[in-house]
Amino acid sequence: MAQVLEFKLPDLGEGLTEAEIVRWLVQVGDVVAIDQPVVEVETAKAMVEVPCPYGGVVTARFGEEGTELPVGAPLLTVAVGAPVDGGSTGSSGAAGAVQGAESAGKAEGSGNVLVGYGTSEAPKRRRRVRPTSPASPASPVDSTAPTRATASAGASGGAVNGGVTAVVAERALADATQLASDPVRGDGPVPVISPLVRRLARENGLDLRTLHGSGPDGLILRADVEQALRAGTAGATTSPAAPTAVAQPAPVSAGVPVAVPARAESTAGARVPLRGVRGAVADKLSRSRREIPDATCWVDADATELMNARAAMNAAGGPKISLLALLARICTAALARFPELNSTVDLEAREIVRLDRVHLGFAAQTERGLVVPVVRDAHVRDAESLSAEFARLTEAARTGTLTPAQLTGGTFTLNNYGVFGVDGSTPIINHPEAAMLGVGRIVPKPWVHQGELAVRQVVQLSLTFDHRVCDGGTAGGFLRYVADCVEQPAVLLRTL
Repeated sequence: MAQVLEFKLPDLGEGLTEAEIVRWLVQVGDVVAIDQPVVEVETAKAMVEVPCPYGGVVTARFGEEGTELPVGAPLLTVAVGAPVDGGSTGSSGAAGAVQGAESAGKAEGSGNVLVGYGTSEAPKRRRRVRPTSPASPASPVDSTAPTRATASAGASGGAVNGGVTAVVAERALADATQLASDPVRGDGPVPVISPLVRRLARENGLDLRTLHGSGPDGLILRADVEQALRAGTAGATTSPAAPTAVAQPAPVSAGVPVAVPARAESTAGARVPLRGVRGAVADKLSRSRREIPDATCWVDADATELMNARAAMNAAGGPKISLLALLARICTAALARFPELNSTVDLEAREIVRLDRVHLGFAAQTERGLVVPVVRDAHVRDAESLSAEFARLTEAARTGTLTPAQLTGGTFTLNNYGVFGVDGSTPIINHPEAAMLGVGRIVPKPWVHQGELAVRQVVQLSLTFDHRVCDGGTAGGFLRYVADCVEQPAVLLRTL
């Protein structure tokens, strides 16, 4: 006997609590196999395909493309365990999918883990109070589930019992309709995702009972409150029974021209939601500013010899060595001398944790925003290995295929902002790291070399560091060593 199982957005790990639907990979009525990717979502870390742990017929989808859903919100429903027509000679693929559905009906999930995203059941969430809103957490994208499911069954040679699928889909739609027809209750607490959202509503005089939450079980999200404030402006109601206040025009004297204020036009502008990668960057940088007392020091260095050394390496044949790889090799050598900068601060224990491995992050600008891929164990890699890893991660960043594991766990960041044509910067530390080395553009400048004025390739280096982990002497020593290696690459031979 067929049963309908609801697949919810699974726990994405790495502290991620929400994801945006980028592209649906299945339609209502499609037959899916166990662990088949059904939707492509974008998190604050990366863009991933989410596999469904059930096999069967898709009866409903929840959320349009572009919709942001919290972890635990319904993604789709699947009718599993539908009987197979023994006399059918239809598509073997569809029949196999239905047989997988029968086995899925016995287990709640496949339990497989794909790239850090489990298809097993998501962790249990706290029970929330029934919402006062009549709205369901999300509406199915396609309301033609019975018709399409039946048509799909016919197209696959009768492998799926169309009548059973239609009944299942109709029942799911009936449940959604019943939920939408529930009366609004004015008593009881209002389900809100966080105290910050409740405070935002209170400070702006907004009654949460008038809102229909878009989260699971009618949960009111911050986006719901902000949308209500934008829509209501000064005439927003503060209680369900209060009439809407309408501003009345002032009397106009005859013959006196009155300028109509264009405040609405002047204050209106494009609003870009802070979500996905952009939202994650905003949250992390804000936290860094709040928690880390940072300071910055900088120095100009003659990079002529470093550029000559790179040219000689590449002229010798073999894989090309990038300038970023040479700078990374210099960084790891400097961190070996000044391990204080390869650390983090444990606020709860009030301890500085010095790390024994260097996982080097590097800032990469993409169409989706700024990301910081991480090169694991950079301290044991040579320049050739670093070049290959930088190239691989940069390409993955551009295509949006970086995994959360490739974007987290960094201990020190190298920021080459010279690619933007600027000389210097005071970057914000990538929390919870303790320092970041910035590299400006390398340009010809007049420079005193061996007692004479000459045109040399000059670069500005800056180090932003957490003043809790070290003082200026340590930071200055680190930056001076990096500058010495840039000016005389032979200095690195002492540590190779």
